[in-house]
Amino acid sequence: MKAIILSAGQGSRLGPRTADKPKCLIEFGGRTLLDRQLDTLAANGVDEAIVVTGFRDDQVQAALSRRAGGPRVRTIYNPFYKVADNLGSLFVARDELDGECLVWNGDTLVSDALMGRVLANRRAGICVTVDRKDAYDDDDMKVVTDGEGRLHAIGKRLPSGNINAESIGLLAFREHGAALFRNAVEAAMRTPEGTTIWYLRVIHTLAQKHDVWTLDIAGHEWGEVDFPEDIDVAEALAQRWDLGQDVAAA
Repeated sequence: MKAIILSAGQGSRLGPRTADKPKCLIEFGGRTLLDRQLDTLAANGVDEAIVVTGFRDDQVQAALSRRAGGPRVRTIYNPFYKVADNLGSLFVARDELDGECLVWNGDTLVSDALMGRVLANRRAGICVTVDRKDAYDDDDMKVVTDGEGRLHAIGKRLPSGNINAESIGLLAFREHGAALFRNAVEAAMRTPEGTTIWYLRVIHTLAQKHDVWTLDIAGHEWGEVDFPEDIDVAEALAQRWDLGQDVAAA
């Protein structure tokens, strides 16, 4: 198992915090978001990570050079990060989409226990990690699943009636899943709107013809760092995890 971490973006919605520093280098409890992601992988036995960089690539490279522990990290530079959405990052890293791998948004923190749950799930193909709550807002990556866990739709603009989950930005690919996704990424980037597409739109399209599964991690802790108000939430999570107070693990 290896992980592809999408960390090319600046995170402009965070304002001054990311004016000259990529989002993945914001610190929580003394460790950067990227360090915390890599440490979570190492804690769960994932020993290879590919980090897709873009904005202030030099800072990310310098930060990675200071790491002392695992996993082994390679970087791939996305020169199109200013003009392409995150599908562009997966396109430049498409050769890494093979065998068993994770695709992880670079702005998502997850607990060690949550990552362990994802890795323990042996579902073949493509599996989207989802959480559930009482209501979903406009910025949530909303999901529609059936009673067996198949994904039927995913997107921010889905009709509200059938939504029953949200993607947390962590996908697992096993057996044929990575190759299926890689081919779909390449096809999507060849369309006129390719640079404007989010990669989860490709997952939505695949789900119309193939079984795409979900893994429900309700009860586990995670956080997305996208807006200024997310900073305090992520800081509180990091401090609690550093004290060994992972709710799900307890």
